[in-house]
Amino acid sequence: MTATAARAEPAAPRVTRSRAAMIVAGGLAAAGLPIGALWAWIAPPIHGVVALTRGGERVQAYLGNEADHFFVAPFLLLGILGVVAVVSAALAWQWRAHRGPGMVAALSVGLTAGAGLAALTGAALVHRRYGTIDVDGAPVSPEHRVHYVAEGPPVFFGHTPLQIAATLLLPAATAALVYGLCATWSSHDDLAGYPPEPAVRNNPAVQRGSTEESRSWDGRIDPAVTAEDGPSPRR
Repeated sequence: MTATAARAEPAAPRVTRSRAAMIVAGGLAAAGLPIGALWAWIAPPIHGVVALTRGGERVQAYLGNEADHFFVAPFLLLGILGVVAVVSAALAWQWRAHRGPGMVAALSVGLTAGAGLAALTGAALVHRRYGTIDVDGAPVSPEHRVHYVAEGPPVFFGHTPLQIAATLLLPAATAALVYGLCATWSSHDDLAGYPPEPAVRNNPAVQRGSTEESRSWDGRIDPAVTAEDGPSPRR
């Protein structure tokens, strides 16, 4: 039995490449629901007051360093999405038969959709929990000038399109980076995926001192060059 015959060919995967991409993208997109619910549960609110000034104006202010939660809350959501991105990229790399750029595209689409769904879910839940602060309707009067309020945390760092896009696309970029690092560590040109690349055999070079000899085009030993003595001296 030859070495080629002894080497078992890898079996074809039961799941097609397109279906595998749909499974990864759909699973990550659906994960946005529990991620948004988890964030809404642990994200810190912003405590403040609505006060009535001596001039009769209503003002809103935040207590202590509560205003820092405008940064902490969206960063917390981004951190959760980042963990999901790293873990999902590592798990997708373990799906050996479907390694390649198609899996990177599935990760990117799924994580972007999941981030958007997590933001929508989280924003809806915190709005339901804390509501909207109505400064004009706050129960303040000359006898009770201060009314304490709790504002729901934001899901984005700001309202500009660039800030929103950065939050939604950063998890996909993180997953692509992790998947790319895994690809650089692979010693196979085809990333050991399926179908495998055919093995390329290179003819071993004749080295000086070996038992191989240089032969001419008709199969006879070339008297001009040998592996043992090199070029024969001219007589």
